[in-house]
Amino acid sequence: MIDRVDLWIVIIGLGLGSFGLRFVFTGIIGDRTLPEWVLRHLRYTAVAVLPALVAPLVVWPSATNGDLDPARLLAAAAALIVGYVSRNILASILSGAAVLYLGLYLF
Repeated sequence: MIDRVDLWIVIIGLGLGSFGLRFVFTGIIGDRTLPEWVLRHLRYTAVAVLPALVAPLVVWPSATNGDLDPARLLAAAAALIVGYVSRNILASILSGAAVLYLGLYLF
């Protein structure tokens, strides 16, 4: 068990770090226009967040104690293919969920 003082030091440090990162963009350079190359890269931030959240759950699922699961791999592949073909995030998420539930039922 972690000591309470150490826990609060970590919590306060993470809070200050999070505030500092946000303040850099909103407080210091919030009223200035950003260069075009920065804006171009920032457009891909939202696209990168969802795969970064989902990838560990596909490769090391806690439901199987970290073992690879064919149902989750098929669901991820289906979501990737549908998203690539249709360019629709909702269709991709729904197809991945449908394949996951079907795969869990069959496997």
